[in-house]
Parts: sequence; structure tokens; C-alpha cells
Amino acid sequence: METFEDLKVWQKSMLVAKSVYELTQQFPQRHHYTLGQQLERASISVPSNIAEGYGRNTTADYIRFLSIARGSVNEIITQLMLTEMMGINKVDLKPLIEQCYEVRRMLNSMISTLERKIR
Repeated sequence: METFEDLKVWQKSMLVAKSVYELTQQFPQRHHYTLGQQLERASISVPSNIAEGYGRNTTADYIRFLSIARGSVNEIITQLMLTEMMGINKVDLKPLIEQCYEVRRMLNSMISTLERKIR
């Protein structure tokens, strides 16, 4: 890998962020400025932290940023589930939630691999 853009997990997280933005644009205005903006911030955080961690000098720093990205994925999943529960949007969110699960699995795998590397 030469750049963070080559990472499949970064590419998939960018697609999740795009899908989140498309979703939140459909929210009623009162929800867009609360839950919508929180979802947008969390979705931006995932690929941003993957990229930032990739550029760090140590594996330990990289793991820390990947862990932050994983936390943001969990935040997105929670907020999407809340969106469903509240009936804010009529779009089926299960495919987007599944994409988040996939990104989380990829992050878990990367973190485990890197942790073994530094032991």
C-alpha cells in the first residue's frame, strides 16, 4: 500500500459517509440539525481517522486512530438504529447498517493484525 486511499476499509468508509449524507438530506429539518448533523460528523470521522492514522509515525498511533474510527462506526450504527426506531426516514437502513458492520469487521481485523505486529 502506498497511500491510505489504497485501503479497502478507507474506500468502504467513504461510501458509508456518502450514503449517510444522502440519507440525512432527506431528514425533516428539525431532525437534520440534531441527529442528522451528528450522523454526518461520525461518518466523516471514520475515513478521516483511518487516513490520519495511516500517516502517523508509529504502529501504536495507527492503532489508536483505527480504534477511534471503530468507535465512530459504532456511533453511526447506534444513530441509524435510533433513526429507524423514531421513524425519521422511510428508507430501509439495513443495507447501510450492514455496510457499517463490514467496515467495523475490517477495522477489527486491521487492529488485531497490527497489535500482533507490535508484540
